[in-house]
Amino acid sequence: MNSGDVAWILAASALVCMMIPALALFYGGMVGSRRILNMMMMCFGGVSVVAVLWAVFGYSMVFGNSLGGAGLLGDATEYFGLGQLLAEDPDAAIPPALFAAFQLFFAGITTAIIAGAAAGRMKFGAWMTFAALWATLVYFPVAHWVFAFSSADGSVAGGWIVNNLKAIDFAGGTAVHMNAGIAALALALVLGRSAGWPKSEHVRPHSRPLVLVGAGLLWAGWFGFNAGSALTAGHSASVVFLNTAVAGAAGLLAWALVERIRLGSASSMGAASGLISALVAITPACGAVSPLGALAIGVIAGAVCSLAIELKFRLGFDDSLDVVGVHLIGGIIGTLLIGLFATDAAPNKTNGLFYGGGFGLLGIQTVATVATLAYSFAVTWVIAKVIDITVGLRIDEAAELRGIDIAAHSESAYLMDEEPVELGSPHRV
Repeated sequence: MNSGDVAWILAASALVCMMIPALALFYGGMVGSRRILNMMMMCFGGVSVVAVLWAVFGYSMVFGNSLGGAGLLGDATEYFGLGQLLAEDPDAAIPPALFAAFQLFFAGITTAIIAGAAAGRMKFGAWMTFAALWATLVYFPVAHWVFAFSSADGSVAGGWIVNNLKAIDFAGGTAVHMNAGIAALALALVLGRSAGWPKSEHVRPHSRPLVLVGAGLLWAGWFGFNAGSALTAGHSASVVFLNTAVAGAAGLLAWALVERIRLGSASSMGAASGLISALVAITPACGAVSPLGALAIGVIAGAVCSLAIELKFRLGFDDSLDVVGVHLIGGIIGTLLIGLFATDAAPNKTNGLFYGGGFGLLGIQTVATVATLAYSFAVTWVIAKVIDITVGLRIDEAAELRGIDIAAHSESAYLMDEEPVELGSPHRV
């Protein structure tokens, strides 16, 4: 066990944890001023409920020995409660408890991403129930498929996508971004449109500076997310770090350029969205491509995702904060382009079509993509439908128009129409 590797994963885990408030700021700035607290609470609340489940049985479902060797789900009882991780493992590259903490934040942030599709109109209790069920029935199984490697001696069986199909997903294009993106689509379809969508005043962004701050913090956290997935402080992490940096910058510029051509100006919201879309796309590919490949993926993701966000208006679904257009489409782009831009000079040491590898890798990446999308959409739709039938998903329209912050949390983010309150009052809004 190398102390440098341990220190790096400790730092990377903290960076991924920072992505939680970063996402809350990013999403919070994109909603109306009477929706921001609820949006941020959905992020923090969703992560918190997933963290509890992770400690009890989630880690075991993802990284436990695959049931029956089928590669579909880990044994939920193997590491139940995580007590087994207290003992030091002399053969581990990093402490198992640290790896569990690192992956905990992956599970949490993936769930929180979905919240952007339900902004301002979903009951907070229904959201927390949804987050718990979705993590258990969707994220944990799919993460097992993608992240659970079989042991070298064959004593522990892992997930089918990474071990049998041998698809490449360095840090979560399938398990994280496509998974969250297609789930957001399913939830949005069951939840329905916001009142007055798409032209209501209350759905407009209230703080573009917050969006930019959140995007910048997400960019910083992404280095822990991607480079930390190397699990060592060495060459692989360094290449991934570089690819993550250049892809994000390329995506920002590509989205801004497309906006300039189409709309006559490059907006701050577009720049932030372009940055995130490229970071989404490079996540699965960051260990498989060269810096030039990372630039190409960033440019393609920024340009395509800027057009893809228009789909919600054409198809009539209210994906409030463009989770589908950014995370679903960006995740698909990054996962499939591995089949074109992968080079054996990169840490994954596999060639795609443009480097003489033929169509084989592209076919493998396509199978992983289709399987993830089909499973996640179907199960998410059922989860949302059951919750809607039993306890209901939506707040009432009057509360939605007034602002969900008051309806769900009995507080406001800003002093606006309320009566002024003296400093020190226990009833300050």
